[in-house]
Amino acid sequence: MSCETASRNATPPTPAIRPGAESLVARDIAAQIGAGQWHWPGGGKGSAPALGIDPRIPALVPGFDAPFFQAGLAGYSDGAMRIIARRHGCPFCVTEALLDRTLLAGGRGFDKADLGELRDNVPGGAEDNPLACQIMGSEPAEMAASAIKAIEQRTRTDKAYRMMAYRDGPPAATALRLPGGEQLGRFDPTEGLEEAGADTDNWSCSVEEAGDADTSIDPDPTSSTSSLRLSVSSSLSFQVLDVNLACPVKKIEKKSRGGHWLTDPRGAIAILEAVREAVPAHIPCAVKLRRSFDDTPEMVDNFHAIFEACYKIGYAWTTVHARTVEQKYVGPSRWDFLRDLRAKNPDKLILGSGDVWTVDDIFLMIAYAGMTGVSVARGCIGNPWIFRQAREMMAGKPPSQPTIPEQRAVLAEHFRLSLACTRRFRQPEQATAMMMRKFAIRFAAHHPKSDEVRRKFISVSSTAQWRAVLDEHYADAVG
Repeated sequence: MSCETASRNATPPTPAIRPGAESLVARDIAAQIGAGQWHWPGGGKGSAPALGIDPRIPALVPGFDAPFFQAGLAGYSDGAMRIIARRHGCPFCVTEALLDRTLLAGGRGFDKADLGELRDNVPGGAEDNPLACQIMGSEPAEMAASAIKAIEQRTRTDKAYRMMAYRDGPPAATALRLPGGEQLGRFDPTEGLEEAGADTDNWSCSVEEAGDADTSIDPDPTSSTSSLRLSVSSSLSFQVLDVNLACPVKKIEKKSRGGHWLTDPRGAIAILEAVREAVPAHIPCAVKLRRSFDDTPEMVDNFHAIFEACYKIGYAWTTVHARTVEQKYVGPSRWDFLRDLRAKNPDKLILGSGDVWTVDDIFLMIAYAGMTGVSVARGCIGNPWIFRQAREMMAGKPPSQPTIPEQRAVLAEHFRLSLACTRRFRQPEQATAMMMRKFAIRFAAHHPKSDEVRRKFISVSSTAQWRAVLDEHYADAVG
């Protein structure tokens, strides 16, 4: 799954708008955070010298122990990229946005959220943990059912989740599209139900559909999602459910998705309410937002209405991207907007995003805008070392650059992990090589002969060719 491919999310780095940040020293800020001496807005100082993060975050998500994380990146942040990032110090990751209707159509959106045989098809496995599942869609009932499917990890049948979404009656067959608009086919929610013995005239979901799971059902029969609640083991699930109201996708068939919800506060809030009510209370829910749809006063007001509603409904935090939806990925983000947002909301958990290109930017955003944490997005593509560097700076050390042997080891392992992600494809090696080209272009920037290495990686179409580039240009490494 990916957000709109025409969003130009590969545009070159641009500096954020952050007047007055020139006086900040990233290394000093990082050292204070690492020593537990940083004052987190609304959270007080760290309770232990090594905490290094607002204590409310690890209380919600054990293991989330540093004030930065890998964002959900359209077309990039599969299990392979996430594991590589974690091995270099990333404490928390988010999947790319999974479309609700695709999940309900059979769960194909999970292909990029797990590593199959490496982790037995279980997102949130031992190495890739803690992990947030990010979902995006148009209808509250579909979003709620998809959220439950994500958390339960197919405890029930695909049929049961569709029945949850369409308890008022199945809709007509409709186009199933990726967020960018590419049509995958037709989605008929009643498909296969008659063969399975289901009564399509009765679309209520019963407890029995949950199989052998721990069915801690909400006892309130008046709740619109009472039959959706299910308590599941966190070790077999995502640890956080993240609702995407930020991605600059196209409108599909006059329906809003992602950042387009910023033009419709009522619709956005209806989705947020449905998801939060459906997801078990012990699973934190979060929201990804952009600062507005555009910079008109009406749209700015819409942002604040949705932002305030998030916390009233019970969402743990928001991640606010400091560009508008109209900007997509072009032009500078406004860290001054994040700073003003923090000033108006001193006690809320707010994570920032936008123009975090270097390790220094992580700590400058925390200090300048008062963010609880920082989402690292395009700045970590082909650069997992940014997380190691952040850890080093928090320990009071200078950030280290990756050596040629370190680069080779990561390039070889990332390809191997990516191959595990594409194993279901008809030609997995070719699919992996195509996937890895866009990573290699960014990895090559660390090599002394970056232009030459980049050209070689672009033509790779197999494991053997990938290793040949490593042998030629990373020959002084082992493995």
